[in-house]
Amino acid sequence: MDRNAYPPDLIRTQTAWTDAYAELASVGTGSTTVLRRRLLRLSVRLWWHPFWATAAGGPAARVALRELVHAGRGDGVSGA
Repeated sequence: MDRNAYPPDLIRTQTAWTDAYAELASVGTGSTTVLRRRLLRLSVRLWWHPFWATAAGGPAARVALRELVHAGRGDGVSGA
């Protein structure tokens, strides 16, 4: 999907989720409580975003959003 198909706040939330996930993965066995709570809070915001109730917000759009954020970061994920 095109970046313009997603609301800017949804893209920002997915980007923040990706950042939090990467940070949690890099911490190792340290204190992860704050990061896990942030990831959970962002997951809820992503899951219940009003965009998903629209006709364009099907399951494939969720995957495309993740790929769009990864591709925009140069992570090598294709398909957006």
